[in-house]
Amino acid sequence: MNKQLVNQILITLGFLLLYRLLAYVPVPGVDIDVIASFFNSDETNALGLMNMFSGNAIERLSIISLGIMPYITASIIMELLAATFPALAQMKKDRDGMVKYMQIIRYATIGITIVQAIGVSIGLQSLTGPDGSSAILIDHTTFMLVAMVSMVAGTVLLMWFGEQITQSGIGNGISLIIFAGIVSSIPSAIGQTVTMLNTGAMSFITVIGILVLIFATVFVIIYVELGERRIPVTYAKKTIMQNQNKRVMNYIPIKVNLSGVIPVIFASALLMFPMTVLSTSTNPIIQSISDVLNPNGYLYHLLTFLFVVFFAYFYASIVFNAKDIADNLKRQGGFIPGVRPGESTALFLNETASRLTFTGSIYLGLVATLPWIIVSAMGVPFFFGGVAVLIIVQVALDTMRKVEAQIYSSKYQTLSAVGL
Repeated sequence: MNKQLVNQILITLGFLLLYRLLAYVPVPGVDIDVIASFFNSDETNALGLMNMFSGNAIERLSIISLGIMPYITASIIMELLAATFPALAQMKKDRDGMVKYMQIIRYATIGITIVQAIGVSIGLQSLTGPDGSSAILIDHTTFMLVAMVSMVAGTVLLMWFGEQITQSGIGNGISLIIFAGIVSSIPSAIGQTVTMLNTGAMSFITVIGILVLIFATVFVIIYVELGERRIPVTYAKKTIMQNQNKRVMNYIPIKVNLSGVIPVIFASALLMFPMTVLSTSTNPIIQSISDVLNPNGYLYHLLTFLFVVFFAYFYASIVFNAKDIADNLKRQGGFIPGVRPGESTALFLNETASRLTFTGSIYLGLVATLPWIIVSAMGVPFFFGGVAVLIIVQVALDTMRKVEAQIYSSKYQTLSAVGL
């Protein structure tokens, strides 16, 4: 393992450690015991799901309670606007324009964080502990201002952490932050399961069933994520002679799941944004809407499935550009047997990618929702879904691929330096 890769891994681990330390820094002016008692008594609602994604930061009302979700929500909005307005899409393609595009996302993230922080502050005003003590220890107006500033600072820090990991570390920074938050909740989930098993609240057969379901879900995810359609490519003899000292790929690999973990993250962020505001309201009508959208309800998982399928198609259309692939193939003197170069090749690649995306989107939707349906039927009293497993496995696979790519790259550079 070369020194550069070691430094990248250490940078990534360093930022993830800072992220976990921030989860223990509470917003000034709150009674942490009151908030903890609230989550202990009701952890299956929307806030319980968001608490899992934040690495239990919400139950401590940490300055990073809102996590990285405001940034993802802002990214979703900008991606949808870029798909609607050609000028914004052109801005993404230009190098200088991309800098401005990312700056807009950052400002939008701050705006969304302010709205969510105010919603959380208002909701906490009516929250009391078992003994009737208030969750807020200072003046409500002052607390709202303090909470807003603290949470904006925390989210901006996480946004910066993610960008630094992507640029100087290894893997996708935003995905790794979400990954770290979910993984950090695993020990407490194991402890809760052991306690329920010892007290008789959960049977041993149920625990075995959950473990089998988790391993089956992991197996399916790995199997599909490694699956790809290899489209054969033939090159002209002249091209092969010109590149005889270079590797000429004789196929075009198209993954079954072109969009990776992004659709699941986008769908979760899109559903969490309104739930953050709705769950803090005391209005009976809004509370009833919040109850309908409870993560332990079928409507929530139906919406998750539909959003995952939508974002799978949407993101695949962004990351897979058949026209560029066809043009590059034509310039290199390559063609797909039985398909004319140029527009026909682009059309063929688009059709192939669409069929694969259909399969990949259904797979993502089922993995994100089916485990919850099975576990719910088993009568498990806490929230468990495939979204967390899907994110953990996909991010782990993506990071491993990038580490392997760095290792192989360093080997090729070493061989090149010694003249082999």
